[in-house]
Amino acid sequence: MTKDIVLNALLMAVWRRNPQKQVLVHSDQGSQYTSHEWQSFLKSHGLEGSMSRRGNCHDNAVAESFFQLLKRERIKKKIYGMREEARSDIFDYIEMFYNSKRRHGSSDQMSPTEYENQYYQRLGSV
Repeated sequence: MTKDIVLNALLMAVWRRNPQKQVLVHSDQGSQYTSHEWQSFLKSHGLEGSMSRRGNCHDNAVAESFFQLLKRERIKKKIYGMREEARSDIFDYIEMFYNSKRRHGSSDQMSPTEYENQYYQRLGSV
């Protein structure tokens, strides 16, 4: 992945979620995440960077698990004719299925969206 790809992805996340409190952004130690532009972006948006230890895939287990599921459930089942077709299909998988519908064993069989909503409801009732 290039620096521009990860910066654009993070920009989209900040724009869509509009975090009101400090957010931890975890990554590996790739050059795109150690770049001046990445660090500057984090600082200017009130985000805190966190990096995996060098060569330790377990530090990034959540991301590794997600990409394994993406490949197994979507990418390996299709042949894409064009890059744009792949991009669109992966976007749909994440936005229309993974976040909103796919059940996760680690969150009591709720989708990430359901789990987040329940979390905020519990916070409001305290």
